[in-house]
Amino acid sequence: MAEPTLFPDESLHAQQDTKPSAAAARGGPLAERMRPQRLEEFRGQEALVGPNSPLRRSIEEDRVHSFILWGPPGTGKTTLARIVAQHTEREFISLSAVMSGVKDIKESVARAKELLRISGRRTILFVDEIHRFNKSQQDALLPYVEDGTVTLIGATTENPSFELNSALLSRAPVFVLKQLASEELQAIVERALSDPTYGLGALGVTLPPDWLAEIVKLANGDARRALTLLERVTDYVHSLKGKAVLDGDQGREVLERALGSRTLRYDSSGEEHYNTISAFIKSLRDSDPDAALYYLARMLESGEDPLFVVRRMVIFASEDISNADPRALQVALNVRDAVDFVGMPEARISLAQAVTYLACAPKSNASYLGIEEALSDVREHGNLEVPLHIRNASTRLMKNLGYGASYKYAHDFPDAVTGQTNLPAELKDRRYYQPKESGLEKQIRERLAYLRGKRK
Repeated sequence: MAEPTLFPDESLHAQQDTKPSAAAARGGPLAERMRPQRLEEFRGQEALVGPNSPLRRSIEEDRVHSFILWGPPGTGKTTLARIVAQHTEREFISLSAVMSGVKDIKESVARAKELLRISGRRTILFVDEIHRFNKSQQDALLPYVEDGTVTLIGATTENPSFELNSALLSRAPVFVLKQLASEELQAIVERALSDPTYGLGALGVTLPPDWLAEIVKLANGDARRALTLLERVTDYVHSLKGKAVLDGDQGREVLERALGSRTLRYDSSGEEHYNTISAFIKSLRDSDPDAALYYLARMLESGEDPLFVVRRMVIFASEDISNADPRALQVALNVRDAVDFVGMPEARISLAQAVTYLACAPKSNASYLGIEEALSDVREHGNLEVPLHIRNASTRLMKNLGYGASYKYAHDFPDAVTGQTNLPAELKDRRYYQPKESGLEKQIRERLAYLRGKRK
């Protein structure tokens, strides 16, 4: 089990001066050295902690209660928790849910109680990646959050409504942090590059504007990643001792060597996964091939299994297109074979072909609505009796009981319509399939209206 750490040191009487020393500034990671220390320095979350916001007022007036911070990596969850402790002059105990358990929680609570007893000073218990705590670990926090022994600040990149139990959520409201905008990251990067004490200003390296723009773009809204990339590039250029050409083709080669490969934020089982596939399906449904291709590209670039995408496309072809264009299902099934046969990355072309076809195809959810209504009747009415005339008389006894009696063979009648009732008597007038006025279903609708008329 990891030892809970008091910030900034292990003493119960630790001071709240959290600014790194000059020595630490030179030795620690740039992202840690440049961590904002005051609300005035905290960028990118104005809606949450801007002037006159409820959370800002509660911090300034020292009325902070337990809460959860939910947002993508590098948006300031840990930083904001530390600023709250600094501003309210509370002790700061930090736990990582990845490495901690119930024993660590109890030890942290014991420290908080002792500090409150000897000095009257309250404690903030910060739990990073709180979504990784299991139910028993989350339950262990509840009594101390409820009685105010600690003020819990949890940080998570995952949707709290899925990952945290309702008892904890009822005691700790959720505040959402947004991915940082490009201009906000740009300001953070420029400040770090020029700061001579905690940043990179002492190196005397000047980077071209397009290099900074590339760093911001690759950071993808993550301030920690932006500062890490900046530090990597600056160190690399500084190590060349003036030999690098910072513009033109040679400069681009230097930048690419320094930056390495790009990775997108994506978790195949987490929030971003569900957000992206949801956006993909809804773009297809909205007949928007451009947006659908964009979300397909995001999933493929992030390493999503292409067969997962294909499975969703097969479902979509039946749920949202159906008989408006019956070829859509075959297109989706064919792309499955293409992915298996060709493999990635070439299969992206077949995927794109299928995506654009599905997006542009006429839409109908009539089959989907039909089966849902039929299932509803089955669940409500149970196993209603099948009409005797369409039962199979496979034995003499069944024939004597009337199975198959008066059955009319459809091919003996014009248009193969007999007029006999095939639904159970209780449901004889039900109409589950109602074709839309879209694509081929318009013709099916007209044909079905004619057939139903003859059936009467």
